[in-house]
Parts: sequence; structure tokens; C-alpha cells
Amino acid sequence: MQASNQRLAVTAMLIAAFLAGLDAVIVRSLAGGVHPLVIAFFRAFVGLIVVLPWIIARVELRASPYRGLHFLRAALKQASLVALFLAFTHAPLADATAITFTMPVFLTLGAWFFLGESIGPARITAILFGFVGIVIIIRPGGSNFDPWLLAALIGAILTAVIQLILRRMAMSDSADRLVAWNLLAMAPLGLIAALPVWVTPTPGQMALLAAQGVLGALNMSLITRAFSLVEASFLAPLDYLRLPVVAVLAYLFFDEFPPWNTWIGAGIIILGALVATGGVIRGRSRRP
Repeated sequence: MQASNQRLAVTAMLIAAFLAGLDAVIVRSLAGGVHPLVIAFFRAFVGLIVVLPWIIARVELRASPYRGLHFLRAALKQASLVALFLAFTHAPLADATAITFTMPVFLTLGAWFFLGESIGPARITAILFGFVGIVIIIRPGGSNFDPWLLAALIGAILTAVIQLILRRMAMSDSADRLVAWNLLAMAPLGLIAALPVWVTPTPGQMALLAAQGVLGALNMSLITRAFSLVEASFLAPLDYLRLPVVAVLAYLFFDEFPPWNTWIGAGIIILGALVATGGVIRGRSRRP
């Protein structure tokens, strides 16, 4: 049964990586025609429509002890999506994707600074590797410096902040309610943010926006299913499959091929994350 669950989880993560690559391709295809704020709204709105029957049937929304925090988290999520969409629109897709792998670095720093969690040698190594990888990919001060990659970095930082908020909220609320409230709050907040720059998408653009919303909801479902089958430590390295998938799709659709510094920087970031994961696993195995 365990081997079967592992195969199903790996398959789900592989499909999720491919869907994430298609998501990036759609954002780049919409570049110049649809504002990132409008893309973010439709991403939230279509995703909400897809999961609304599940929310109505299974989630008791009024039981949540939070109200304002749900909307704060949704606003931060919306901002992180817009930052990522800006990076996908203007920067090389593989570079922007590689930068998003730094999210655990900022999560570790935030957990240490705000939550008082201890960080051992493995996590310190991951932090150092993460920052070295960022410098190699972004190349600040170099002739090929792309400022739009900073948007991907901001997206990673915001995502880490969201995870820190979720850690607190999950102590008193269920996972189903956290997911449902996030989707319910993101759609109206996204609409308010998009109204000042609103231009009604063409039918072709609307089809891509709808497809992106469905892909996002399906991606979330696949990842949730995978993590319900096996331990997170087994699946964590599979998230890095997004980089080669995005690189291949960027080459096929936009004739982009990542330079050497992207692969080296991403490799250093991933190596640091794997070292940190190994340290956590070993630490847990020593506990009585």
C-alpha cells in the first residue's frame, strides 16, 4: 500500500509541475493584453467557481474564529500572485521560477525572527545557499541584471509571510475552512484591485484566463492529494521539477533557454533546501 501511495503521489506531483508550467506560459501569453491585476482576479474568481460546490457541501464557514486575518491573508496572496505574474510577464520564465524556490529560506528566517523557532546548522546552511543562489541568478550590479526578477523575489517573501500566518491560524481553524475562506476573500479583493486598470478581456483572452483558473484549482487539488498520501519530506524535493518543466515549455513556446547561471543558482538553492530537509528528518528520527 505504501509503494502504491508513493507512486500516486509522485504522479500527482509530476502533473502538478506540468500544470504550473502551463500556468506560467499562459501568463506570458497574456502579457501586454491583460493587466496582472486582472489576471489575478480571474485566477481567484474561476478557482472559486470551480470549488464552490465543495465549499457549500462540506465547509462550515461560520465556525471559523477568524475574520480579518482571512482577508489579510487573501490580500497578501493576491499581492504575491501579482508579483509573480509581473515576473513571468517580463523576466525569463526559468529564472523567475528558480527564484520562487527561495520561499523556504524566508520562511525559516521568519519562523526564527517572529515565532522564536530555533534554527540548526542545516537550516543556516540552507539560508546561506539560498542567498548565494539568488545572487547568482539575479546578478545584481551586472550588465545582465533584470530588475523584474525582484518581483519574483517579492512574491517568494510574501508567500513565506502567508505561511507564517497560516501556522498561527491552523492552531484554531480547520484546513478546509482556511482554504474556503481564502478563495472567498480573494475574489472580491481581486476585483477591487483590478477595477482601476480594468479592460474587458477579448474572448480569446477570457478563454486563457478561464483555463488558468481551472489549472490553478486542479494544481491545488493534486498537491493536496499528494500530501495526504505520503510524508511531506518525501514530496518536498519533487516540487523542484517545476524548473525543468518550465524551462522546456519556455523553450518550446518562446524560444527561451536558461543561461548557465540560472541552472547553477537554482542548483545551489535546491541543494541547500535538501540539506535543510535532511537535517530536519534526522533531528526528528533522534527524538524518543
